[in-house]
Amino acid sequence: MFLSAQVIATKSSPLFPVHFRRMDLIIVRPPLPKVRKNGEMPEAGFDWRSARLRKHADYQRVYQESRRYSSPSMSYFFRARSSEDLTGAAPRVGLTAGRVLGGAVERNRIRRRMREAVRLHLGELPPRVDVVLHPRKTVLEMEFARLEREVARVFASVADGAEGKK
Repeated sequence: MFLSAQVIATKSSPLFPVHFRRMDLIIVRPPLPKVRKNGEMPEAGFDWRSARLRKHADYQRVYQESRRYSSPSMSYFFRARSSEDLTGAAPRVGLTAGRVLGGAVERNRIRRRMREAVRLHLGELPPRVDVVLHPRKTVLEMEFARLEREVARVFASVADGAEGKK
């Protein structure tokens, strides 16, 4: 039910088609929705595509050259890339969300939350490092601020570990 509406055409209006002029039809258009103010948008310079692992071989390389580390809500793997590697100097992060975490809706929500937490803390990673994060199901219900702190803690331990491997 619309509280207000605009009348576009009546039966006597020239906008009304000829074959409808006999009917008492009135075409009504609902009012346009109000535009929502969302606040500040994320910085335009961030490009998630260049900051993520995309190829299966990249994930496999991280798994083979690393070991599993754990934190309360995720496990993670990382590897320091050599300077001869042509993939660039920026750190790259890969996320996994397997079916064990739930249905597609839950997995997508976990991915979105993890991506945002990673985006906020990507600058804390050293250059030339690849990280793979495996979230646990608890990521779905935990407060976002707590998830952010955990990602920051993980990235700090990756930075310490990557400095030790060089």
